[in-house]
Amino acid sequence: MKWQYTKGLHDLGKHCYAWLAPDGGWGWSNAGLIVDGDRSLLVDTLFDIALTQEMLDAMRGAEPKASAHIDTVVNTHANGDHCHGNQLVADAEIIASTATAEEMNDLPPAMLAALQKNFANDDSAVGRYFRDCFGAFEFHGIEQTGPSRTFDGELTVQVGDKHVELIEVGPAHTGGDVLVFVPDDRTLFTGDILFIDGTPLAWAGPISNWIAACRRIEAMDVETIVPGHGPITDKRGATQIADYFEFVTAEARQRYDAGLTALDAARDIDLGVYADWGESERIAVNVDCLYKEFAGDESATDIMALLGSMAELASR
Repeated sequence: MKWQYTKGLHDLGKHCYAWLAPDGGWGWSNAGLIVDGDRSLLVDTLFDIALTQEMLDAMRGAEPKASAHIDTVVNTHANGDHCHGNQLVADAEIIASTATAEEMNDLPPAMLAALQKNFANDDSAVGRYFRDCFGAFEFHGIEQTGPSRTFDGELTVQVGDKHVELIEVGPAHTGGDVLVFVPDDRTLFTGDILFIDGTPLAWAGPISNWIAACRRIEAMDVETIVPGHGPITDKRGATQIADYFEFVTAEARQRYDAGLTALDAARDIDLGVYADWGESERIAVNVDCLYKEFAGDESATDIMALLGSMAELASR
């Protein structure tokens, strides 16, 4: 089935829904709703309170009995565009992987609000890039709301009579990425393991784990896949992301062995068929992650330095 990539709630059938947010770029994330009878599970909240409230209102309109009170929330990972709206569903059981719960404290909404203020009148390449990426969101007043339940590996939860499988595949995009699978409905919510028509970025890695996660999706009995960003897809979406990372890994390895810096390698790589994906400048983050993997470097990612690298590539 060809799904329309339009903003709002999309009925996937069998009381599963996708919330889509074009164009799928920075902060414009997808979410999902799984319903059975009067029970409900929300897959992710959104980047700020207004966006999350708009989504919840639409869900309550579509499933008034089940969505009047959300029973369970699953945060697929720690990035704010998938958990900043948690305070609006704080009375639900909020589930995340242990690694995600720990990572939520690394970049809280108050820090993003401070960065937004600092860059408000900054005419540098980084300042302009930050405003272009995050200027549409309101980070002030968000109360950091973490999970009330954590797990490692896999966990099955019930939504009425539906079994929902939570499968930890991180570290990859972040430290604790989780897939949300509804076997009876052959529906999968991937969080940011999949970016469709947009460039993925590996904040955590290793990228080999991310490729393995995509290959795992290819082997699942799944028909409809809701990515973290971009239009609804099927297994071909997982193949595209795995192929991208295999290509970037090979290209980065050549330049690592030749002695180029990570940024010079990112500048030098010809993305070919992937150049038209949104936010192609994220190659800087992915090459940096791969260089650390090649070197066995486990140091923390310097987010501000990578922001500068992406700003430079975007301006070119």
